[in-house]
Amino acid sequence: MGAGKTTIGRLLAKSLGVQFVDSDKEIEQRTGVSIPMIFEYEGEAGFRRREAEVLAALTGLSPMVLATGGGSAILPENQAVLRQRGFVVYLQCAVDKQLERIHKDTNRPLLNTDNPQARLEALLSVRAPIYQAIADLIVDTGQCSSRSAVRQILKAFSRAGNRLR
Repeated sequence: MGAGKTTIGRLLAKSLGVQFVDSDKEIEQRTGVSIPMIFEYEGEAGFRRREAEVLAALTGLSPMVLATGGGSAILPENQAVLRQRGFVVYLQCAVDKQLERIHKDTNRPLLNTDNPQARLEALLSVRAPIYQAIADLIVDTGQCSSRSAVRQILKAFSRAGNRLR
């Protein structure tokens, strides 16, 4: 959350001449309801099930830049899909920077708590090792501009011999 997935993703997609897709927005479009409403009625488990279905479908399509939700890599099946079907970039960002960027965003059900900082730290302690394990590249977005992050990603993508289908 707040690492720059949407901003950097859009810039990267433009540079590559491909479509940008946000998996959370895709879930909302397919269900016709907001992410917080899915959490309210189906809980996190219901949301994660929907997320896995959307990731499997989207990663089977033509080349795109796909921004996934912060918890999408928790499920082992999602980790496998992402590693097998994409060039995975972990946009790493310090918790204080994340809070600075998202403090006014009310569309974050996992942060509906008295202590969002503690919640982010707890989420990161579980998620960071997973992100690091599946990432082809790690970019610290708290330490660079969005355009600089895009340049780093393009360089690594090219160096890795990746080509668009």
